[in-house]
Amino acid sequence: MSHKKDFSSKIEVSLNLKVIETSKRLEEIINSYAHKPGSLIMSMRKIQDLFGYVPISALKNLSEKSKISPSELMGIVSFYHFFSTTPKGCYTIKVCMGTSCYVRGGERILNFLKKELKLEPGKTSENGKFSLEVVRCLGCCGLSPVVAIDEKTYTRMSVNKMKEVLKQY
Repeated sequence: MSHKKDFSSKIEVSLNLKVIETSKRLEEIINSYAHKPGSLIMSMRKIQDLFGYVPISALKNLSEKSKISPSELMGIVSFYHFFSTTPKGCYTIKVCMGTSCYVRGGERILNFLKKELKLEPGKTSENGKFSLEVVRCLGCCGLSPVVAIDEKTYTRMSVNKMKEVLKQY
């Protein structure tokens, strides 16, 4: 029994150190950008890089340091599509629904992913593995339909190809 307790204590200490490290990094980000005109978006991007999203608590902290109201900061976050105030999955799947991709089967791929992952666009799976997003164009119209998973782009997709790609994740 003491072995289990020692192990769980080590995990708890490790997690506490990670929280402290993350908190320090957040403070560094906010302090380095809070008083520089025109640096709000950069500070929010750095915060999102740190957490994978922009936590409301971080916006409150940024608001206090920069003297910009929380509602103004939320306006910025909600205006730019690349910001999120909710945690993302380990992998973000983007299904292109631009005209070319839609006509060539993008909707079938999206419907397959919704069913297979039990996930609606804009949401993250319960296990935190996947987030699903619909985008209007991934810039590969001649190779449609297109799906991107994080930074990797898959072209000329079909439901069968999508099944094979998912096996990699």
